[in-house]
Amino acid sequence: MAERILVVDDDRDICRYIEVNLTLEGYEVYVEHDGESAVATAQRVQPDLVLLDVMMPGLDGFGVCERLRADPRTANAAVIMLTARAMPADKVLGLTAGADDYVAKPFDPPELVARVGAVLRRSRRMRDLSPLTGLPGNFQISEEIDRLVRSGRGFAVIYADLDNFKAYNDRYGFLRGDGAIKATARVITGVLARHAGEPRFVGHIGGDDFVVIVAPGEAEAVARDVIDAFDGMAPSLYDPEDRERGFIEVHDRRGNVLRFPVMTISMGIA
Repeated sequence: MAERILVVDDDRDICRYIEVNLTLEGYEVYVEHDGESAVATAQRVQPDLVLLDVMMPGLDGFGVCERLRADPRTANAAVIMLTARAMPADKVLGLTAGADDYVAKPFDPPELVARVGAVLRRSRRMRDLSPLTGLPGNFQISEEIDRLVRSGRGFAVIYADLDNFKAYNDRYGFLRGDGAIKATARVITGVLARHAGEPRFVGHIGGDDFVVIVAPGEAEAVARDVIDAFDGMAPSLYDPEDRERGFIEVHDRRGNVLRFPVMTISMGIA
């Protein structure tokens, strides 16, 4: 599906010029010539990126940007400001209003297309990052695997999952559970940093599930190191009394008391 770009400029020749160049690159392009129409169209089509002229009659680019950021339908759209005013104060004002980048007029079409591509790539990556761990999510995991398949290089995928995490979450609550997941991410990334081979990639599928991609010859060593590091860290996640006795007690739906040992991490390699 083509990414949607809204071009907003009161100069119709510039709009047409930009529209042609971006359409040739495969983008789905919408055009508006004033601020109020731009906001309405953005709310309707929910573009991936807005190329926004600063100086327009009525609602200017800064005002449009603020309106877009305040609306949940358009808050996540990337915004590139187009302006003939390249003074630092103007750039600061635009960035404060919520712009992601600035392009000064007159612009070079290949540079503008490159800036658009770069901002969209950055936006995709930011949207796909796990808000809990900051690690790449499902889109980037799939993208990395596809890239390695196309390259013809050998690689190993390690799937990591926490054992007894649900019981831990039930016993201590979701905030402590989130802390355990973040601690697991730190363990995995810390181990991978000590292995110099390529590729080296860690992704967070969600919940307590992670994916690690490494060279085939390193997979077992990485998995063993992660398990050892996790086993050393896991007891610190528990209250002293639970840590000392080596298990937690959780009531099931029927009121029965169940015992669960300290969390461990399981890792499967393909």
